[in-house]
Amino acid sequence: MMMPAAPETDAVRLREAMTESLKTSGALDDPAWRAAVAAVPRHRFVPGFYLPAQEPDEHGLTVWEPVTADADYGRWLAAAYSDRTLITQFDEQEPDWAAPRVRHGGTPTSSATLPSLVLRMWADAGIAEGHAVLEIGTGSGYSTALACERLGSAGITSLDADPKRLETAATALHSCGYTPTLAVADGWYGYWPEAHFDRVVAVCSFRAVPPALIAQTRPGGKILLTLSGWMYGYARVLLTVSGDGTAEGTLLPGTVSFMSARSHAAPAFGNPAHWVAGLPEKARPVRHGPERITAATAEAFHLRYLAQCAVPDAQLTTFEDTVVLVDVVSGSAASLTPRGPGWDVREAGPVRLWERIEGVLDAFDASGRPGPGRFRLCVRGDEQFLSHPRLPSLPLPSVGYGRASTTGPSASRRMPGSGR
Repeated sequence: MMMPAAPETDAVRLREAMTESLKTSGALDDPAWRAAVAAVPRHRFVPGFYLPAQEPDEHGLTVWEPVTADADYGRWLAAAYSDRTLITQFDEQEPDWAAPRVRHGGTPTSSATLPSLVLRMWADAGIAEGHAVLEIGTGSGYSTALACERLGSAGITSLDADPKRLETAATALHSCGYTPTLAVADGWYGYWPEAHFDRVVAVCSFRAVPPALIAQTRPGGKILLTLSGWMYGYARVLLTVSGDGTAEGTLLPGTVSFMSARSHAAPAFGNPAHWVAGLPEKARPVRHGPERITAATAEAFHLRYLAQCAVPDAQLTTFEDTVVLVDVVSGSAASLTPRGPGWDVREAGPVRLWERIEGVLDAFDASGRPGPGRFRLCVRGDEQFLSHPRLPSLPLPSVGYGRASTTGPSASRRMPGSGR
């Protein structure tokens, strides 16, 4: 179907409907953010994206259907103004939107985050007029546009590691009249040329808190980011930076997840059958089954992150009816197989992976099963750990410490024409 001549006119009604829907759901309590959503044309930031088909293919893979204005104008515009995440890239490969193809499976590596979550992130960070804001993960540029509309472009800096993605976002932002500072940069290092910041908001996830972000945030400033790991456990935290360079904050509630920063993505671990074949025949019954961290519940979501802190280099997958944990760093592995109403575990290597996880689950249960808000994240120099009054502290992985100085410029480059 060919695109009608006036998508801007058609978009007004849909944008008004989306704004009203977000207001009704409670995602738009602030009139200033409501005005921003009503003003920013989201469709300009998503000229093409993928939506999942209703059924997987014969191999069980998700079928991703490309959606563009030229191919299906109505579906494209309706999705652009829906409260859903729109996948714009897989496996770091930029699609050819002039002739897009259906995809089978793949790992999403860029997206336009659903508007309600974008607003939640900005609101949780408490950004306000006069703040200098660093956004890590420009993506489509829609969230950047909302911040520019709300605060003005002068105070906004946004980074993305993907030059092509940032170029597309920059084109959309400039076409709408927004002129934030944009740079191709690794968010782990922040962006020294525009420091210091009052607020830092990351819309990708890290395995640990980037030290450069603390160094680039003013005393009393706040950093909102999602922590993740190779077991795909997630936790959000709002840190307050102190004058001595330390930072602390509590974990936030909810089940939010973001794509990993590309340098923090999980490594390939090979064939799980090979790891299972190397395990001893002798097994023991488990005290806790894998469902404690894999069930579709808020508690399991929270526990998966705590368990991940105990085995930060482990990955989790399913092989036939067996749950497998693999640690490519130490060479350790564990397999859990169902046995009647319970599970058996076999483990090998220097790290007893499931035994460590069970230790965390034991302590969690003995402490009354505390929610995320009962945990504090403390960052003191190279030391980062979760603390709870009745639980042993859980260290975050020592990722990237020493990879770069926290007192000098990061390796990055500005987008042409960007800046204040």
